[in-house]
Amino acid sequence: MLYQLNIEKILFLDIETVPMVSDYDKLPDNFRRLWDKKAERIKQNEDDTPDKIFNRAGIYSEFGKIICISAGFIKDGKFRVKSFYSDNESELLNGFAELLNKHYNKPDNKLCGHNGKEFDFPYIARRMLVNGIKLPNILNTAGRKPWEVSHLDTMELWKFGDRKNYTSLELLASIFEIPTPKDDIDGSMVAEVYYKEKDLERIAVYCQKDTLTVAQLLLHFLGKPIIKEEDVITI
Repeated sequence: MLYQLNIEKILFLDIETVPMVSDYDKLPDNFRRLWDKKAERIKQNEDDTPDKIFNRAGIYSEFGKIICISAGFIKDGKFRVKSFYSDNESELLNGFAELLNKHYNKPDNKLCGHNGKEFDFPYIARRMLVNGIKLPNILNTAGRKPWEVSHLDTMELWKFGDRKNYTSLELLASIFEIPTPKDDIDGSMVAEVYYKEKDLERIAVYCQKDTLTVAQLLLHFLGKPIIKEEDVITI
């Protein structure tokens, strides 16, 4: 089934998220109370107080927000990638929804991410609902049977049914000797770069590189040549 995929019908994506506010002390009272309850459940050590682990809030769609979505597709051997990034989450989500509604609304279209099924896809859908945005058909999975959901996940493909382990995109790229451009930030630094340095463009460049790596990984799984650096086009 995997080898029958039409690679040109797939939209590859990656997202970057941050806590909803820069610091724990800036949380509205109701959200502070709710985060305190959440922190009690997710803490790993006794000294993990709600303020100390607030930097982890960005991975939870209820306490975080999306600041960048990078999406790319393959056409005629070239990879074209576009980033939707903004301080205004509603603005970037509307732009991404418009892309999905216009170009990825057919039954044979698919989304592909790394750990996308457990993170990127549901996170985007939840934040669209929070922002009052109608879900594009490809993200609206409620009531669908598993085989009716048009989502691919490179981490799931690597697991082959094994549910025990998380394997990072960086590790898989290294295993398969997929060249990845060296960057000056990683995922753990995104919130700091966003809130302290206020450098969204730097984050978008980082996000685009991960999106390309997802595409390269799927191509490798399919036994196809990976994309050359000169064939990557930012739009």
